[in-house]
Order: sequence, then C-alpha cells, then structure tokens
Amino acid sequence: MGSNDIPFLNTGVWNGKLFLGGWANASKAHEVLEPATGSVLTRVGSATPEDVAEAAKRARAAQGAWAALPYEQRAAIFRKAAQIVERESEGMTQWVVRETGCIPPKAGVELHMAVGILNEAAAMVTQPSGLVLPSDGGRLSIARRVPHGTVGVISPFNFPLILSIRAVAPALAVGNTVVLKPDPQTPITGGYLIARVFEEAGLPKDCLQVLPGGADVGAALCADPNVAMISFTGSTGAGRAVGELAGKHLKKVTLELGGKNRMIILDDADVELAASCAAWGAYLHQGQICMATGLVLVHEKVSGKVVEQLVGKATRLPVGDPATQQVALGPLINARQRDRVHAIVQDSVKQGAQLAAGGTYEGNFYKPTVLTNVKPGMRCFEEEVFGPVASVVTFSSEDEAVALANRTEYGLSLGIISASTSRALALAARIPTGLLHVNDQTVADEPHIPFGGRGASGNGGRHGGPANWEEFAQWQWVTIKDSAPRYPF
Repeated sequence: MGSNDIPFLNTGVWNGKLFLGGWANASKAHEVLEPATGSVLTRVGSATPEDVAEAAKRARAAQGAWAALPYEQRAAIFRKAAQIVERESEGMTQWVVRETGCIPPKAGVELHMAVGILNEAAAMVTQPSGLVLPSDGGRLSIARRVPHGTVGVISPFNFPLILSIRAVAPALAVGNTVVLKPDPQTPITGGYLIARVFEEAGLPKDCLQVLPGGADVGAALCADPNVAMISFTGSTGAGRAVGELAGKHLKKVTLELGGKNRMIILDDADVELAASCAAWGAYLHQGQICMATGLVLVHEKVSGKVVEQLVGKATRLPVGDPATQQVALGPLINARQRDRVHAIVQDSVKQGAQLAAGGTYEGNFYKPTVLTNVKPGMRCFEEEVFGPVASVVTFSSEDEAVALANRTEYGLSLGIISASTSRALALAARIPTGLLHVNDQTVADEPHIPFGGRGASGNGGRHGGPANWEEFAQWQWVTIKDSAPRYPF
C-alpha cells in the first residue's frame, strides 16, 4: 500500500520515525505529551545532527529538479495541499487542540490560516519574478529573483501549524527545498501533519524533510553547508543564538522573535470595548503568543473603570481542558513555563504590583491574572511573560504614554484605543513597532500581510505577502547580448 493510501491521520505512519527521504526509522524516539493531562499523545522520532546532515544533503540534491518543474505543476501541488487541509480539518483541529492545549476556535484559526497560506503559495508560482532594467547598446538587462537553495525552518510550540507552514510553503513556492525542525513538544501539528499534506499533494521526494529535535539539531541546521537560509521563529534569547551561528556561516537569516507588546488606552476610549480588547490580547491561548498584549497602558482618568472591567472578565473566564470542556483558556505548554509565569507574578507583587485577579494555578492551568500598580523595573513590566497576565500601567499624558511604551527593546505589535483615529496615529508615529493596530488589540495576522517586528522582536525580516519574495529568494542580475563584445585587452 502506498503512502497516499494510508489514512491521513494514522499515527502509525510517524510512530518512532522521521520524515527524512520519506518516513524513516529514527535512531531514538520521543514521546509527545498532552499539556492538559500529561498523557502520551503519540511517539515520534528524535533527530540527531547526523540526521540533519543527511536531510540537508538530500534536500539540496532535490532542489534543482523542483525549481525546474513546470510552474503549473508546482502551483497545483499547493492548491491540492490546501484542499487536503480543508478536507482533514476536523481531525487536524483535534490534534492542534490536544498537542498545544488551545481552545478549538484558536485551532480553527490555525487551519484557516494554513489554507490561506497554501493558496497564497500557489499564487506566488505565477507571479512576476523579476524586472526589466534600463540598458544601452542593444543589451537586455533584467533582475530576477532566484531561490536560495535549501531553507532551514525552525518553528515554536505556540502556533506550530501556522508558524511552520508560513515559511515552508513560500520557501517551496519560489523553488527552494526545505528542512523543517518543529519544536519537539508539538512535532505533529508543527511538522508531521504538514509532511502528510505535501506527501499526499504530490510534492516530489526530498523537497521537504521534517526533523523534530532539540537545540543541537537547530545548531546543526544553522551550520550545515547545504542549507543556505534559516527562518527562525521563537524566543529572543534563542533567536540571538541562531542569528549569531547562521551569520557566522554567512547564511541568510530571518528572525521572528518575542514581544512585550503595548496596548494604549486613551482617556476618550470606550471603556467596555477597551477592556474587551485588553482581555483578548492578554489571555488568548493563555498569553502564549508573540503578539500578546504584555502591557496595558491606561490613562489615569479611565484606569479605574478599565481595571474593574478587566478583573470582572478575568474572574469569569473558565479554565480547563479544551479537548473535553467548553473553556476560554487551556493549559500552559508545560510545568516549567507555568513555574516561570508564576515566578514573574510573585516577584512583581514583591516589587509593589497589586494582584487584582488570578495569580494561582492547578496543574498546568494558570488563572487569568490582572496586575495593577505596575511600574518600570518590575519583572511583569520588563519581561515577556508568555502567560495569561494583564499588567496594567497608568499614565497622565500622551508624552508619558510614549515614554512608557518606548521603555523596551522589543518592537513587534502596538494597539491604541481612542475615539480619534488621527490622535491615535499621531501617537503611534512616536513609537517604533512592526505592527500597528488602531482601535484594536495586539494579536492579529493574515496570510497576505508582511508580518514581523524590529529590535529584539526580530531582525527586520518579514513573513507573508510580498515580503515572502524578499525573504525566500534573492536578486540575480542577468544581461544578454547577441554576441560577445571585443575588449581592448
């Protein structure tokens, strides 16, 4: 029976295996745990640096034939992949819920985005890939975008399907091959489901390799001579290490990192809507989002009402296992992350913050938390929490709001709530950020937009829309003459 005859979500396909030249037995295995229950979900292969070398070698060897495949055939593969995701969305949703600990609507967003990203990739195949440049003397001069070769993709645990496929699909679309290293906590939704989709869609062998593994596997990918580019999404600390190692080996590198995102609520804001935006931005997926609203900056005239509304929401939001209950928040990804979140909350309270709601947990389930009286220097002000914590800071003037918003090395997403859009835009012009949302919170993404941050939130690279051409291809200048000229040498 061929691979396309196997039921799509048959876990036996990947049990103890890597996707390396197809489904291959691994030298060691890794158990994937469900964060809500601690039970074993499935078992996958655990890659080694030696596996990276083999995968990169295979991917580089396959790249030329893939790039030379007729464009309509390549586009058809992406269209079919999108159809497969739609067809298998119910089963894939359950995997996203159980493996990441998210609520079903968040999983639905991932599936919807994945379909959009695949369709965008199909469209890229038929888009213009170059320019005709001015030239004298009967010479044709063009600039065209050509693939890097093999792209290494390193993706995180929080939105594993989106944050893997948003790099894998456009990288393939412009003619690269890919070696994907998903987070070992979410190897199925971050890697193996993508492998199954492309396998069934007809992607040629060796164009995509999937190797779950730890930091040593990521380091091997950054150093491998057969890998020309690294696309990394993850923490700022890990991103610095990836950028340093990839830069040492002269690779193109795109870093999409953490954020301490600000939401500014001005004194003319609708308090109820502002509090709703703040709660969504802070608590969606337990705050485990790079765009999460890390600080809620509120004008002192409306701060009391905003906090009252926010506390009411935090105390009413149900927390539990999203696979078996209707809840608003699921578990944090693991006990280590839970303990880190709790330490930040406790230390901030010791530093003078006031605990207005939450601050407790059961298992990996952390209650939605509100901290008030937050000041610069406190851990909850300075650090990316990556947990369901809304830290409220008050200000008395727009100048103070700008100063507070700029007290960070991060620059990913900014939200401003005001009855006056011109006032909000004037304020935003004074705060460097990669993403800006006027009259909305900080969490948003779409397949066709250039997504990314600045400063400690990234190195200026972008994923999505027209940015995909800039990241996953490089310019080549080509001149053509009827005959070679005679030079005076």
